[in-house]
Amino acid sequence: MKPSVPKGTRDFSPIEMAKRNYIFNTIRSVFANYGFKQIETPSMENLSTLMGKYGEEGDKLLFKVLNSGDWAAKLSDEELLAKNSIKLTNKVSEKGLRYDLTVPFARYVVQHRDEITFPFKRFQIQPVWRADRPQKGRYREFFQCDADVVGSDSLVYEAEMIEMIDQAFQKFGIDVVIKLNNRKVLAGIAEWIGEADRIIDITVAIDKMDKIGLDKVNEEMMAKGITAEAVEKLKPILLLEGTNEEKVAKLREVLAESATAQKGLDELEEVLRYVGESDVKCGVELDLTLARGLNYYTGAILEVKALGVEMGSISGGGRYDNLTGIFGLPGVSGVGFSFGADRIYDVLTMLDKFPKEATAGTRVIFLAFDQKGLDYCRPLVREVRRAGIAAEIYPEIAKMKKQMTYADNNQIPYVAIVGDSEIEAGKVMLKNMASGEQKLLAVSEVIDLLK
Repeated sequence: MKPSVPKGTRDFSPIEMAKRNYIFNTIRSVFANYGFKQIETPSMENLSTLMGKYGEEGDKLLFKVLNSGDWAAKLSDEELLAKNSIKLTNKVSEKGLRYDLTVPFARYVVQHRDEITFPFKRFQIQPVWRADRPQKGRYREFFQCDADVVGSDSLVYEAEMIEMIDQAFQKFGIDVVIKLNNRKVLAGIAEWIGEADRIIDITVAIDKMDKIGLDKVNEEMMAKGITAEAVEKLKPILLLEGTNEEKVAKLREVLAESATAQKGLDELEEVLRYVGESDVKCGVELDLTLARGLNYYTGAILEVKALGVEMGSISGGGRYDNLTGIFGLPGVSGVGFSFGADRIYDVLTMLDKFPKEATAGTRVIFLAFDQKGLDYCRPLVREVRRAGIAAEIYPEIAKMKKQMTYADNNQIPYVAIVGDSEIEAGKVMLKNMASGEQKLLAVSEVIDLLK
């Protein structure tokens, strides 16, 4: 049987890993620049930690882990014959792979509250798993790069997150637009159309607007029991156009009766004012169809789209006021966002934006014709490495063609060839693989040239 990996997962080659590390290191540098400190949490969490935090749709996408030992021995014949997968899963699985990094972070904050100074700014770069249908740009195992602040209500953090997103994508050379909305405004709209208790159904549906279009969103809402009258009333709001200021003004007028919506609009205006004072280069756009269908957002929500490529959101997040309350620590407000590293990788590939130095590996390889040459090369390789230059030595005596092919296939830009005359001169013949130019150089000169 031919070996393979599970659907929705991937192997990464050395070149791919070099590119991925370029993404992670760029993001890490932006996080650190804004005072965020790194933590890690386990791949597995107790299902009691994960279940009920992502809404009904999210719960279905959790990968469950079977209990260790003979889990089947504890089941009755009746339970096995009933073939009820949900009940069986509850009996045989107590752990699951994490679905995101935010819920484990909330658990971390509650568990370590006595060691933490608030506001607590953390970032995490780790893989997450979702039992989703794999498709272009959507994987079952993928990395998230999260930054969150907990323990402060200040909207300065929302504005700083927009700055961080802008800074990261400037470094990547990707043009983006940041879409901004507020869950309080969405709650006010749900009140206004007379469907306040259906806020989750409404947001799950309208969040799909850019994927399935207005008609299908309307169909989905009506299928959930939202009245045709309410759906019709919602339509002009979802299609609202104009500048951010014009949209806010229009919403203030339409939603005048909703204190919740007015509070959301106050928050949006304040964030937009802070952003206006900064040097953010990308577009920041108020988008009322942005809902991010997760239950835990309570204030600002944002999503990032890359311009010029067909791709879902490549970053997103928002404000959550009650997440740690689920774990017994109420009143800790948080705001956070996540970079989709895999999608950023795909966008950089599509736009050919990876810098050449991102994939630079070994700079020079030493090649010899015989044992005497190998013995001569070994201390030279060490000297080059001590100077901070990545270097290799071909480890055995082989035909020069085979050694040169190895250098070529591994994209090593320079080869240092050693024969009797080079040993006699105390030098190496350094060949530039791109130009074919050769120079007889001492190892100190090789170091100067490659530095």
